[in-house]
Amino acid sequence: MHLRKVIAAVLIPFGAAVLIGLAVLWPGGAPPHERTGVGFDRQTQQASVTKVVEVSCKEAGASGVPPTGDTSTAEGSSAVQQENGTCKRATIRVDSGKDKGRTFTEIVQPDQSRQLEEGQEVVVAYEPSAPKDLQYSVTDINRRLPMALLAGIFALVVVVVGRLRGVMALVALAISFLVLNLFILPAILQGSNPLLVAVVGASAIMLIALYLCHGLSARTSVAVLGTLISLLLIGVLGSLFIGWAALTGNTDDNTGLIHGLYPTIDMSGLLLAGVIIGSLGVLDDVTVTQTSAVWELHEANPSMGWRGLYRAGIRIGRDHIASVVNTLVLAYAGAALPLLLLFSIAQSSVGTVANSELVAEEIVRTLIGSIGLVASVPVTTALAALVVSADRPGVQPAAQPAVEAAAAPARGGKGRRRKR
Repeated sequence: MHLRKVIAAVLIPFGAAVLIGLAVLWPGGAPPHERTGVGFDRQTQQASVTKVVEVSCKEAGASGVPPTGDTSTAEGSSAVQQENGTCKRATIRVDSGKDKGRTFTEIVQPDQSRQLEEGQEVVVAYEPSAPKDLQYSVTDINRRLPMALLAGIFALVVVVVGRLRGVMALVALAISFLVLNLFILPAILQGSNPLLVAVVGASAIMLIALYLCHGLSARTSVAVLGTLISLLLIGVLGSLFIGWAALTGNTDDNTGLIHGLYPTIDMSGLLLAGVIIGSLGVLDDVTVTQTSAVWELHEANPSMGWRGLYRAGIRIGRDHIASVVNTLVLAYAGAALPLLLLFSIAQSSVGTVANSELVAEEIVRTLIGSIGLVASVPVTTALAALVVSADRPGVQPAAQPAVEAAAAPARGGKGRRRKR
C-alpha cells in the first residue's frame, strides 16, 4: 500500500498541473488570417461532374479552355503527342457556396493521373480575384463517402470485438481528437510554446484515454506513470538531438506555408511537439500491455515475488519490443517510399540520403520514439511488479501445509526404519 500512496502522490499533482496548464494555455480559437490561395489555404467548394465529352487536344488547346487543376502531367511529354491525342472536356457544376448551380468546363489531358468521369463528385478551388471563367478549378476527388464507410466499419469491428471496452476506446479517441483540434492546434497557432502545449495536451489525452478505457485502478495508474516517465525521456532526447542536428522542422511546402502565415511559430519546437504526440499512442499500448501481463502473472502464481514477476514480465516485453520497433521503422519506410524511390533514382548514397534534412527529421523522430518505447518496458514492468507484489504479497498456496503434514509421518517412518 505504501507504493500506491507514492504513485498517488505523483499522479494527483501531475493531474492538477495538467488541468492548470489547460486553463492557462487554452486558446480562444485560431487567429484569423487572409487566405493565400496556396495549397490547403485555398477556398474550396463541393462540385459534381455533369458531362464528359472527348475532344481533340489540339482543338481543346485552341479553344482557350483551361486545363484541369491536376498538374501531374509529365514534364517531358511531347507537345506533338498531346496535340494529336484525345482529351476530355468536363463540365462541372458547383454544388455548394454562393455560386451553387454555376457550371464551368475543364480539359483533362490523356496522360494525367487523375481522370474525370461523368457523375463523379469533386472538390473545386475558388479564387475570387481571378477572371470569372478562371475562378474555379478542380483540385481533388470527393472521398467523403468511402472514408466515412471505412470509419463506420472500423467502429463496428472495435465495438463487436471489444464490447464495452471498445465503446470506451472510441469515446477516448473522440476526446483525443477534440483535445487536438480545440486545444493543441489553436494554442500553437496563437503563439504558445509548441513543446509546452504538446506536453500538456498529450498528458491530458493520456490521462483521459487510459483511465476511461481501463478504469480507475492501481494497474492503470502504473501504466500512466510508466508512460509519463517515457514521455519525459523522449522530450529530453528530442530537445537535445533536434537542436544538435540543427533540424528546422521546415522541410516541405506545408511547413513552409505554416511558417509564411505564422512566422512566430517555432518550427523546431513544432517538430518536437509532433515527436511527443506521435510517440504517445505507441507508448500507451506498451505500458498497458506490460502492466496487464505482470498483473496476470501474479494472479496465475501468487507466490511469485517481485523479482520473479519482473523477470517473467521483461521476457514478454522483449518480444513486444522486437515487433513494435520493427513496425515503427517499416511504417516510416512505407510512408516515405516515394521519397526514398527518388533518392534511389538519383543513385544517392545511404549517407547522403540520411543527411538530408527531410530524411534526417524522420530518422530522429523514429529513433527517439523507439528509445522511449524500449525504455518504457523495463520501467513499467518494474513498477508493476513492485506495486502488485507489495499490494498482494506472495503467499504459500492453501493446499501446501496439508500436503506437508501428510508427508511428515511418511518421512518419519522411513527414518525410524533406517534407524532400526
